[in-house]
Amino acid sequence: MENKKIGRSFYKKPGLTLAKELLGKYIVRKIGSQKLAGKIIETEAYIGPQDKASHAYKGKISPRNKAEYLVGGHIYIYLVYGMYWQFNIVAGPKGSPECVLIRALDSGKTTDGPGKLCNYLKLDKSFYGENLTKSKRIWLEDRGEEVKPSQISATKRIGVDYAGPYWSQRKWRFVLIK
Repeated sequence: MENKKIGRSFYKKPGLTLAKELLGKYIVRKIGSQKLAGKIIETEAYIGPQDKASHAYKGKISPRNKAEYLVGGHIYIYLVYGMYWQFNIVAGPKGSPECVLIRALDSGKTTDGPGKLCNYLKLDKSFYGENLTKSKRIWLEDRGEEVKPSQISATKRIGVDYAGPYWSQRKWRFVLIK
């Protein structure tokens, strides 16, 4: 089957749905004539203003998070601890700040963690707001791999204890089981 670049309609769904449907899709990063790729195997959903773990909690809009308000299929990338980039894909319609953190790839390299993933793909703030449906340097592909619900493990999100027991215990981290 031909690798198919994923179009806008795929991303215009709720963050919780997109987080599961991204599993098994491939991120492709073009650097000069080289292409890096990896299968998405771990994601984490953030569902906007009501989610105390979201950067858009209570409808907050700031220079850091304004990309979350774009239409699904854009990149929301930010730095944590002053050193690790976090690559998120915006979900849903414009103005609805939901996103999915891409936590790990199956790429043949160590990309088990958002920082390692961004390091492998050579992502930085220049990707902030990038449109995955039109970009010539990064996009997602559907390579025809079917992911069954039985292949998805749902666990609590990582590093969001600050959001309190209800929000930190939501099983909104999704892992593809081999």
